[in-house]
Amino acid sequence: MTPSKPGGWPFVIAGGLVAGAFDIAYACAFWAIKAGVAPRRIFQSVAAGLLGRDAAVQGGNATAALGLALHFFIALTMAAVYFLVARHWSLLWRRAYVMGAIYGLWLYIAMNYIVVPMSRAGGGGPSRDPVWVTLSVLVHVVLIGIPCAVGARYAMLRERGAGMRV
Repeated sequence: MTPSKPGGWPFVIAGGLVAGAFDIAYACAFWAIKAGVAPRRIFQSVAAGLLGRDAAVQGGNATAALGLALHFFIALTMAAVYFLVARHWSLLWRRAYVMGAIYGLWLYIAMNYIVVPMSRAGGGGPSRDPVWVTLSVLVHVVLIGIPCAVGARYAMLRERGAGMRV
């Protein structure tokens, strides 16, 4: 029996968890400072995409937990999609920082102009608050897209048996 190459999925998962943690920490900090919103309400706003706003708020801690779980499911999915595409397009993992930044910008656009408007969260589309928008774009580019790409890079290097240089 020949030993199999170690899989790269732990790095993909780590990238998704880091991206998810940065994103939710940013949202909680921003809205706590700006409007005194508690983290529980931020988590419920994620659940609102699935349940609708009224049901999410009325669900209390259970819907807050659901929202947090959904948030990390989405972040892990973002990381997994990047990795799966990077397996076929090496530029994505060879140029992880640049391509990750571009991916983060694409994720911001997709989430705010496609996913959220199609969800049950309701609302009038993307925020018009220039501070929120500017910071959200930066967070998606630097703290979401790049961790997904770096996780994919490490995963590809692990799968190829190469050194772990980034």
